[in-house]
Amino acid sequence: MTRRVLKLVAAVLLVTAAAQAQQVGGGTITLKATPKAGPVTFSHESHVAGADIKCRACHTKLFINQAKHVRETMATMKKGRSCGACHDGKTAFDMTDRTACVGCHTPAERR
Repeated sequence: MTRRVLKLVAAVLLVTAAAQAQQVGGGTITLKATPKAGPVTFSHESHVAGADIKCRACHTKLFINQAKHVRETMATMKKGRSCGACHDGKTAFDMTDRTACVGCHTPAERR
């Protein structure tokens, strides 16, 4: 009887793990920026499901993981690093367009 219980528990764990692996991870991430610009809110949902971008388009090419994350500046992003790899005005909206700032940054008056 104990073997049956262990097998059942193992099967449930495997099914649960497989279901978790198929879900889109990441959620919404808030990144610090300059106080004037305000924090950046990044939504995995809008990029993966909304824009139909596959996880591997960014991971591990642009973003490795949270522990190895490199802080980027607007200057480095304008050179095609981080968000600037796609937000170049061709692939996605141009991050240098001042009217698009509130699409990512939360201004002080909205916080």
